[in-house]
Amino acid sequence: MDATLEAPSPEQAEASKVQTEFDDLELLIEQAKRSTDYQEMRIPSAADEITVSYYGTLVDKELLRKRLIEPLQRHASQSDDIHSLEGLARWIPTEEIEVTDQVEIIQSKLLRGHALVRRAGERKRCALVPLAGLHGMRKDNTTENEFSVVGPNVGFIEDLDTNLHLLRMQLSIPQLVVKELTIGSMSKSRVAIVYIEGVTNERNVQTARQRLEGIDFDVIFDTSLLDQMIADESATPFPLFVTTERRDRVVYALISGQVAIIADGSPYFITGPSTLHDFFISPEDYFLPWILGSFFRIIRIIGVVFSLFATSFYIAITTFHYEVIPQDLLGPLIYSRMNVPFPPVFEVLFLELTIEFLREAGARLPTKIGQTLGIVGGIIIGQAAVEAALTSNILIIVVALSALASFTTPIYKMSNTIRFLRFPMIVLSSLWGAIGLFIGIGFLLVHVTKLTSLGSPYTVPVYPLRVGDLNDSLIRPPFPWTSKRPGYLRPRSRTRYTPGAGTGEDADED
Repeated sequence: MDATLEAPSPEQAEASKVQTEFDDLELLIEQAKRSTDYQEMRIPSAADEITVSYYGTLVDKELLRKRLIEPLQRHASQSDDIHSLEGLARWIPTEEIEVTDQVEIIQSKLLRGHALVRRAGERKRCALVPLAGLHGMRKDNTTENEFSVVGPNVGFIEDLDTNLHLLRMQLSIPQLVVKELTIGSMSKSRVAIVYIEGVTNERNVQTARQRLEGIDFDVIFDTSLLDQMIADESATPFPLFVTTERRDRVVYALISGQVAIIADGSPYFITGPSTLHDFFISPEDYFLPWILGSFFRIIRIIGVVFSLFATSFYIAITTFHYEVIPQDLLGPLIYSRMNVPFPPVFEVLFLELTIEFLREAGARLPTKIGQTLGIVGGIIIGQAAVEAALTSNILIIVVALSALASFTTPIYKMSNTIRFLRFPMIVLSSLWGAIGLFIGIGFLLVHVTKLTSLGSPYTVPVYPLRVGDLNDSLIRPPFPWTSKRPGYLRPRSRTRYTPGAGTGEDADED
């Protein structure tokens, strides 16, 4: 059946355009309202009601009060020159006020610390007032515990508003949603859940929120307390959430589809659902060419394996399996242990505990004194132990390399886990040699495969196997191969960016 369609008149087309712009602005406002740091204030006037909208984490509250709220309250009910936004803007003692109906400009300026001033009778346009602030940001805002030679070193501090300000300055998108909760029966601590709407799976957000709302605790001192309270499993030495003070790591987690949580008074975010391999990835991997990034990531993983099993392997071969030692190495090994009266397990435990004593003492003392103690104490105690025939010099090398390798782990909590797991492995290998070592590895594998983080398997994508997500595990691939978000996070949008965009590969030939 044929139908005749008439072309819209210019008036209809203009009306349709205006309606589209009005709907887009309303959609932008509705999107912003989903974040608890988005605030609105209504001021009565002689004409129409005035609405002031802004992100509380982006504007300077003192500038907002002096340059916007007080002048509007003083003149709105007295002056007749407020029947337009241009007339209203003349009463605001701030330069560079822009009146516009362009949604793109409004969105950009709103996310850069501008306040929107709207009139009830003129809702298609708004005045943009610059009120950006720093929220007490420290001059030295670099990371203290997670260093990076290449790339940014912007870290968080102990103020929640400042931390959210830092995130919004890096991710200037209206889809960045902040949900603020109050936790702690005495402290009434502010806790923020941050995620990207349209990317993060809502189930993960709801799971995190329900667990936080179910917390009944006196005082929330740090985000690390929340880490333990909302974890899927408490009887495990493994951290189930990545704890970080780096802004770039949190931003990467958010754009990948994870949820970030922070408490007021803490400089650390926790992100999840986390997997085991997340704890061995450094932001530096992505700031270097992919070949170098992959090389350093492999070195890091080898270091973790060496740190976990080196001393227990030494005990197994020197106690039960001398036959596996090469002939050329057997002589120096026997000579180094010739005057040692203790079995290898006591040697190892003595040196491992000595390393832990030095490490804990260095962490509790002032920085310069702690460094001196670690270096001088290690040299003196090691040399004295060899001369006193308490241990062999070969074992000192093994223990020192094992301790050094444990520092290759980018996340401090996982480094502590590796330090702890060495001791059960040492005991098992001293009892049954290689068999005990394999028993320990078996228990370790079974334990980690049973763990979950916000309901997501801890060992994914290895188990359960997700072949498509293995590309960014052992090897850091080139960026065209990482255009998809991890499927195990079940993001609402899998595409992170378009490979080859902007390179001119698809440009037409002249």
